[in-house]
Amino acid sequence: MARKPAEGPISETEAAALFGALAAAPVLVLAVSGGPDSTALMWLAARWRDTQPGAPKLVAVTVDHGLRKESASEARAVKRLADKLNIAHRTLRWSGRKPKTGIQEAARNARYRLLAAAAREAGSRHVLTAHTLDDQAETVLFRLIRGSGIGGLAGMSWFDSVPVPEGDGIALVRLLLEVPKARLIATLKDAKVPYANDPSNVDPRFTRPRLRKVLRGLAREGLTVERLARLAKRAARAEAALVSAVDSVRLALFPAAWSPGDSATIDAQAFLDLPQEHAVRLLERMVMLVGDAGPELAQLETLQAELRAAGEGPLRRTLGGAMITLSGEDLTVERAPPRREPKKARNAKAPFTKPR
Repeated sequence: MARKPAEGPISETEAAALFGALAAAPVLVLAVSGGPDSTALMWLAARWRDTQPGAPKLVAVTVDHGLRKESASEARAVKRLADKLNIAHRTLRWSGRKPKTGIQEAARNARYRLLAAAAREAGSRHVLTAHTLDDQAETVLFRLIRGSGIGGLAGMSWFDSVPVPEGDGIALVRLLLEVPKARLIATLKDAKVPYANDPSNVDPRFTRPRLRKVLRGLAREGLTVERLARLAKRAARAEAALVSAVDSVRLALFPAAWSPGDSATIDAQAFLDLPQEHAVRLLERMVMLVGDAGPELAQLETLQAELRAAGEGPLRRTLGGAMITLSGEDLTVERAPPRREPKKARNAKAPFTKPR
């Protein structure tokens, strides 16, 4: 029985469609760990490049986190394949002490910092990762469990910024976000290209492997990775509409230019009359522009409810480094004053020491 196109290898025509938007880039950095997804990304990129006159230079970057004894040999295997495919390759190592908790998040941030540095050195403004349709489904499920709003349920986007300060100006591109992992494995098998399997991907101590097990159960009930990814698309569409609506609300209530750190006063009743979602999002923007930290959605929802219950106030709250004051006709958001030291600490005497 012939395989369905949706289950078989990625064709040259499909690859051309995936990579085509980046054809004018001078250099593309590929994040390649050696696992099936990133190995397929590298192989597909090489095949596409070889059919495109004037195609971008490809640079594969492997980040060795030093967390498993096999990681060094896996990096060498990536280099051998990269050499065979005529792709420049670099191995970067995460050096220094590793945290005892939150190791996966720390490793992720380290990986993006190193990838951003490699992109700058290579003269590239794009870092390509091999996130798949399955990864998107896991992300949506993870955020659903955490109680995320519409923006969180939109999952990952095809085109984003590298999510560390060092990544400013460098785009993170997830070309394979609508491709099932099974098709990438089929592509490698068809081309007889070997790949590594990271045991942490099935380690139940970590959240993602546990979610994969949950997803298999949900799929039997009809909640497949495709349907979760479809939810992400619809949430992204709703998110875009909400962002546009809040843009209009912000201009109506505060039409003046507003720079980071500036305080702002808007009409309190107009704010209180807004639909709850608009009010929560406008509060978020104001707090983030004035303060120094992004507040959690639950905190914003609580604050919006308190403001609505207070009516004309007076009410004063601090959140994320911002001070929000409701008084009569005005709602003001401004930078919160520095925290005062506890009285006991201010009055504490210096410890007695003998004169020398």
